[in-house]
Amino acid sequence: MITLPEDYRPREDEEFMNPMQVEYFRRKLLRWQEDLLKEANGTLASLSEGGIVEADITDRASVETDRALELRTRDRARKLISKIEQALQRIENGSYGYCEDTGEPIGLKRLEARPIATLSIEAQERHERMERVHRDD
Repeated sequence: MITLPEDYRPREDEEFMNPMQVEYFRRKLLRWQEDLLKEANGTLASLSEGGIVEADITDRASVETDRALELRTRDRARKLISKIEQALQRIENGSYGYCEDTGEPIGLKRLEARPIATLSIEAQERHERMERVHRDD
């Protein structure tokens, strides 16, 4: 078990993915997952409150639109939770923080902004360029 100081932040002058950095990102991912699960449970509770009882057609349409938005948000959260679980798996197997394409470090700034990242910025840009080239327009 690694003890992290409260104010710990990964730094560029440390060894990349040293035990402190790995623990920092593991905790960050677990907190994010916990927040998403709490949100999802709140959404589920509000959706299970029953049918739409508004008599006015405009009110009913508004409620239906709100529910559709909640369902889309919940689906996005479900996908994020899956990606967080995959990132936690990479932490367990020692591949977290390294680009899937090149094996190079992804970089602390990118991981701080997007802890579920699997590609370095360069590899992500190449991937997006290839998608644009091969897209069926």
